[in-house]
Amino acid sequence: MSPLPDQPLSPLDGRYRPVVSALGEQLSEAGLNRARVEVEVEWLLYLTDHEYFGSTRLDAEQARSLRALVTDFGQPDIDELAALEATTRHDVKAVEYYVRARLASLGLTDVAELTHFACTSEDINNLSYAITIRESVQGIWLPKARAVVDALAERAADHRAEPMLAHTHGQPATPTTVGKEFAVFVARLRRILAQVEATEYLGKFSGATGTFAAHVVADPALDWPLLSREFVTSLGLDWNPLTTQIEPHDWQSELYQRISHFNRVLHNLCTDVWTYISMGYFTQIPQAGATGSSTMPHKINPIRFENAEANLELSCALLDSLAATLVTSRLQRDLTDSTTQRNIGVALGHSLLALDNVQRGLGEVAVNSTALAADLDGNWEVLGEAIQTVVRAEVTAGRSSIADPYALLKELTRGKRVGQAELREFIQGLDIGTAAKDRLLALTPGHYIGLASELVDYLD
Repeated sequence: MSPLPDQPLSPLDGRYRPVVSALGEQLSEAGLNRARVEVEVEWLLYLTDHEYFGSTRLDAEQARSLRALVTDFGQPDIDELAALEATTRHDVKAVEYYVRARLASLGLTDVAELTHFACTSEDINNLSYAITIRESVQGIWLPKARAVVDALAERAADHRAEPMLAHTHGQPATPTTVGKEFAVFVARLRRILAQVEATEYLGKFSGATGTFAAHVVADPALDWPLLSREFVTSLGLDWNPLTTQIEPHDWQSELYQRISHFNRVLHNLCTDVWTYISMGYFTQIPQAGATGSSTMPHKINPIRFENAEANLELSCALLDSLAATLVTSRLQRDLTDSTTQRNIGVALGHSLLALDNVQRGLGEVAVNSTALAADLDGNWEVLGEAIQTVVRAEVTAGRSSIADPYALLKELTRGKRVGQAELREFIQGLDIGTAAKDRLLALTPGHYIGLASELVDYLD
């Protein structure tokens, strides 16, 4: 058997690449290296802009040429960095040499020694990861997540008054509305999204053990913490003044836990929608050319929601691992975070793939009003709650002498199917006031939805 040509090991880089490829712009090795080049270039420009250590400010064209290393970063640069790293056996050192070589070609060798000045590798790495994670979350994951939640909110509004039999513990229960149940998920997911949106993307820039030791020796007169803060915030990040060699990654742990929480709530939605489909409450809209089963031609499988479930579980497994492991580093530094962080894109990729499936799946299902109405009409016993509650109110008001309303309804309905005629006959025989009796006689399972429709307004 002849060997296959190089193939992607991860389905995210194979079968599902079109859905998640945008993340590769930031969270691939190439995306990380581009961000490293950006940090090295911006640090060099910061030092020369302030004319530190006898340097002079670069002119606008020189600055533009340096920043073009980032904006024009492409395959030749990726290949060059790979070749450099093959020699240096150190990824950040390879980036430093790459920038130095460009300075020489631009005639800027007089400031070459300001490349990577007073930096430890983690000064570059932590800022680069913060930049790429921020861009991935804010520019790719969050917009997709918001689109899914917005689609759910539209469903909540459209079906706010559509009555549906509820099922607590899998058993018929007090009716609700389709819209209100969608609204519950919208509220839960929006709350988590607000937490994700509030993420602090922290960065450190303080040397080998976070003490500015080399910096102070190089120039004791400079306010190095101030310089560090100015530089980190100039990159659109939040400054962390108290670190070891590494930024402790607590903000990353918090972010991954929030996204994992979002994933789990979305997983709950998927299992509910899947169940409603299996119950006939939702119908699936046939897609032209699609096959549901290789042997059963009638089938339309809920594959969007099943695919989403699996990818949400994979995402959570990775995000949970990242959140748990990144917060620990032996003493002032170990390298466990180095290989771990290379999987951030995979973790977010599985979540993004799930979001895409949910969004598409919601567009392929419709509410089956006929099935909903039939199930409601077949479960009149759910009005037992309403009847016993009204009777208890009547007893309290002195309009009834029934001793134990709950027990009375339990005897009538528990574990039994009670039809409309039986229930109305029972209500007619109750010792309660005329107004209360009339309210109960007018009640149907389809109208026993309380304020479900009005509750959807709390989404606004």
